[in-house]
Amino acid sequence: MIALILAAGTATLVSVLGTQFLINFFRRQHIGQPIHEDVPEGHRVKAGTPTMGGIALVAGGLAGYFTANVFIGTFSWTGLAIMGAMAATAFLGFLDDWTKISKERNLGLNKTAKSVGLLIIAVGFILVLLARTNVHRTISFVHWNDLGWHLGKISWAIFAIILITATTNAVNLTDGLDGLAAGSAGVVFAGYVIIGYWIFRYSGLYGINVGLDLAVVAAAMMGACAGFLWWNAYPAQIFMGDTGSLAIGMALAGLALSSSTVLLLPIVGALFVMETLSVIIQVVSFRTTGKRVFKIAPIHHHFENSGWPETTVIIRLWMMTAACTAFGLGLFYREFVRLAGIR
Repeated sequence: MIALILAAGTATLVSVLGTQFLINFFRRQHIGQPIHEDVPEGHRVKAGTPTMGGIALVAGGLAGYFTANVFIGTFSWTGLAIMGAMAATAFLGFLDDWTKISKERNLGLNKTAKSVGLLIIAVGFILVLLARTNVHRTISFVHWNDLGWHLGKISWAIFAIILITATTNAVNLTDGLDGLAAGSAGVVFAGYVIIGYWIFRYSGLYGINVGLDLAVVAAAMMGACAGFLWWNAYPAQIFMGDTGSLAIGMALAGLALSSSTVLLLPIVGALFVMETLSVIIQVVSFRTTGKRVFKIAPIHHHFENSGWPETTVIIRLWMMTAACTAFGLGLFYREFVRLAGIR
């Protein structure tokens, strides 16, 4: 428990102070976010808001994780692999953000460069897991053997790459309103703190010996999101940019893969799934019928254009995320009861 408090507390402090430093620095340098033309009219005034706040968020997560481990000593290859992949993904996002700023347009790296970079990071992360950890190569909800879908190394690696790609892009799409991605991700990470700690307490039941380190990773990222949200909540004084959104997605995917909860992730992270599906539906509908299902996608902008104030959209989607996370934890506990034979 001390490790979790250290991780969350340190991450929050570093994220709060680091984000404040970035806001002041970027304002002095006149570094701000270009706004895409295809957004609600109310977002035009946000042009020029400092971006790349994900630097502080990721720094907070790393600081929280390593501080807890220095004092408690729960280092594991799994935790180090997740944090390393998260940092690498954040750097890829930073390159994308910097390209947008330097070229003064809302288009960063081209799709090929971004996809190849993410693929390299994902493959590196997967190789570390396969070579240095006892990660279960299964597709499961809350226990590595609950569905019995075992995969070979190559098949599992392909599945893991798809999950990482989907999760990073889903969080990236969600990051369109002040505090929406950071607040929602913080709730999901809180859920994974509980999952990781539960796996640690009953490691023999779950067949995973790094539960505490997974909980520390989640606690550090939860604190980092909370600290960043202090400045990113409406009206945002800074945006996380791809630096933060891609890193959050990588951390969530890493936690799901390492804890054998890959099918639970779409439940606790239902908001990210909904945002992604809204874009897919919109694109497919427009290309096949010439009509749009939503007024604008992702769906949070649809709600705005339907007359909801931005703060209303944000808070309601936070509430939805909290409800989905609670439901996911309920499923997790229900399976524990079954596995433990508790009546």
